[in-house]
Amino acid sequence: MTEQPNVVSHLIAEGNDVDRLVADLDESRWSTPTPAPGWTVAHQIAHLSAVFRMAALAAADPQKFTAFASRLGPDFNANVDAALAPFLAQPPGQLLQSWRAERGRAEAAVGALPPDQLVPWLVRPLPARVLAAAGMMELFGHGQDIADALGVRRDYTDRVRVLVEFAVRVWDFGYIARGLTAPDVEFGFELTAPSGAVWTFGPPDAAQRITGPAADFCLLVTRRRHRGDLALAATGADAEQWLDIAQAYRGPAGAGRAAGQFTVSQR
Repeated sequence: MTEQPNVVSHLIAEGNDVDRLVADLDESRWSTPTPAPGWTVAHQIAHLSAVFRMAALAAADPQKFTAFASRLGPDFNANVDAALAPFLAQPPGQLLQSWRAERGRAEAAVGALPPDQLVPWLVRPLPARVLAAAGMMELFGHGQDIADALGVRRDYTDRVRVLVEFAVRVWDFGYIARGLTAPDVEFGFELTAPSGAVWTFGPPDAAQRITGPAADFCLLVTRRRHRGDLALAATGADAEQWLDIAQAYRGPAGAGRAAGQFTVSQR
């Protein structure tokens, strides 16, 4: 992930995959419950629409985004509910069109920036390419919820490398979300891509290591599968703890998913 156009192209492709999950849904199926408690398919698309709206504003008009962010309250869940509300008020057909419009604006705005140009964001400014990677994380996680709700098995591709690199970059988010102090160590990661390629990150001789399939790693850090249902292994006590708390997003960790919640064919 060295060139932002590559990240943005992956972002577009991932968005297209999520779009295909809902493009032909009957109106009634938009109210299908997803594994996220209280959230339907419509909630998932509304959330993605709200996130992409913010990303487009941050990339296209930093001053307006900064003003918007300054008005957010301290209650994370209340902020999320407020962002979803205007989208959830729309009937499914209109929500689908809104989602596509917000995606398009974000993809164009982020894609127009140099990869390392800083863009204001909710916690701190991010390089444009990292903001695009955060968008990939949102699409992967919420797309998984939609697929699970609809009984669709996803075919993962090597695009997940964008999310893997993002999660390695923000490896300490799980500690931050729980008020814990991250250990003063560097983790090593050795992950097998869907294509069979092996991706390594961190010191090659790190005592604390995470190994396993890259797709499982992405399911773990988006908290869409319990670690007990994934083929990931830890070496070292700190790495073992990390598998329990890993997440690639700021904000409350949530309950995550229960062990055994999904069958092998759904993983």
